Amino acid sequence: MTADDVREAGRALAERALELPELAGGRTVAAYVSVGTEPDTLALLDALRARGVRVLLPALLPDNDLDWGEYAGPDSLVLTRHSGKMTLFEPSGTRLGPDAVTAADVVLLPGLAVDAHGMRLGRGGGSYDRVLARLERAGARPRLVVLLYDTEVVAHVPAEPHDRPVHAVVTPSGVRRFAHP
Repeated sequence: MTADDVREAGRALAERALELPELAGGRTVAAYVSVGTEPDTLALLDALRARGVRVLLPALLPDNDLDWGEYAGPDSLVLTRHSGKMTLFEPSGTRLGPDAVTAADVVLLPGLAVDAHGMRLGRGGGSYDRVLARLERAGARPRLVVLLYDTEVVAHVPAEPHDRPVHAVVTPSGVRRFAHP
């Protein structure tokens, strides 16, 4: 995909996501800044912020866990290179700690694919597995939404016993919801 294709998919994805009742009523949303060829999330982050939503963004810790900081617009992001890992846009402000995510009404998750049962395939670093386990331990029940391209919604992805299904997937063409406890 060209850079224009990625941006256009991001705009369409933002439009679809902003129609979600969960995001309309959410006061705090944990999200992420897309990297590489992931659907562009900046339009969505800015639209949420314009609505008065508190947007939390992750900062990768050395052990692959995630700390969190508030998004205050594109100028609040810093490009951070993690040795032996990836380069990410992270919030430049005060770190709020790994437990800050438990205050989120909605958690927007990155992924490589999601299947017909709502199981998400991540990048394999385990960062979001830790986030989901932290939410469960805290008794927090935010809505879990993965942001993907249409072609990344597939019939089946491999799942481990610790994996948790998401509530919905948003793609540039629409939203698909999953029923699970």
